[in-house]
Amino acid sequence: MATVITRHELNRTLLARQLLLTRCTREPIATIEQLGGLQAQIPNPPYIGLWTRLEAFQKDELTKLITSQHVVRAAMYRSTLHLVAVTDHQRIRPVLQPALERALSSFFGKRAQEIPVEQLVAVARTLLADAPRTTGALRQRLLEVAPDADGDALAYAVRTYLPLIQVPPAGTWGSGSGGAYIAAEQVLDPTVAAYSTRELFHRYLAAFGPASIKDFQAWSGLTKLQEQTDPLTEDLLTLRDERGTLLYDLPDAPRLPADTPAPIRYIPEYDNLILAHADRTRILAEEHKRLIFLSAARVLATVLIDGFAMATWKVVWQDRRATLTIRPFAPLPQAVQHALIAEGEQLLSFITDHSSSDAWVEIMQPA
Repeated sequence: MATVITRHELNRTLLARQLLLTRCTREPIATIEQLGGLQAQIPNPPYIGLWTRLEAFQKDELTKLITSQHVVRAAMYRSTLHLVAVTDHQRIRPVLQPALERALSSFFGKRAQEIPVEQLVAVARTLLADAPRTTGALRQRLLEVAPDADGDALAYAVRTYLPLIQVPPAGTWGSGSGGAYIAAEQVLDPTVAAYSTRELFHRYLAAFGPASIKDFQAWSGLTKLQEQTDPLTEDLLTLRDERGTLLYDLPDAPRLPADTPAPIRYIPEYDNLILAHADRTRILAEEHKRLIFLSAARVLATVLIDGFAMATWKVVWQDRRATLTIRPFAPLPQAVQHALIAEGEQLLSFITDHSSSDAWVEIMQPA
């Protein structure tokens, strides 16, 4: 009979694997590898994600990794942009191919069915070998090949069937959401072997476990993995949560007690801590989802209070004044408010590069 693990035990274990209980001194690239990458739909959140996990992290540490292409920005899990170690791109991107193809079909439907994929990939490969191209430039050239097709679908199809990475400065702090692309094969090491789905599941558990197959699917974008349960879960530990859901974990991975102290932590927008499970109750109460997940797939920045997402935050600029506004989900004790302000002041100092003497932390009325 599988051992039952409680919601609070799952919470503390997740925080430990996400490096959110104690700031550590490991290198940023090792941290990115531990996390399986950082969601990077917009450039600044990965920097904040590292700041909240690492001791004395500085922005230029990640910028140097991006500009040297030791870390690359590419479509990965759930067909969304992530920053990943270049070797992880090589290992993981091939496993995600079915999810990327399904995303293409889901987004564009019939418009994606008659695309001449092989011809488009050949044209794009030649074009990108000459110079990096933006999505708009690619779209324009691809429409010359298939003038009756949807230009956005053509560009998305190329991204799906020819792995692309963005070139710096895309993905660096303050760079904006756009960027030019090259084919990933131009910078990757062909001797690095791709993972199996089982190996990727193990990497996922190291960062987000214990977890169910549905949780793994929610993070990766892969589907129909219930049909592959035996090969995926061989040699893994089995547990059950308090609802009876079957969870898997690495046998030697630590699982923490529920009373492990959890400090205040500021989590950026779109962080996979919030997105990496089908059942998010280990980090977020059901009644609070509507306060974090907004329309147009927006995911707000959150604050962990006693381990759980219990507030949202944002920085508002007016002239040269930066104000960190915090919106808790319930009234907070005075001691917690003091801790929020102290950690928030450190976050503001990081965001503003210590340059704003006019920076404030403001705790709003509960949502």
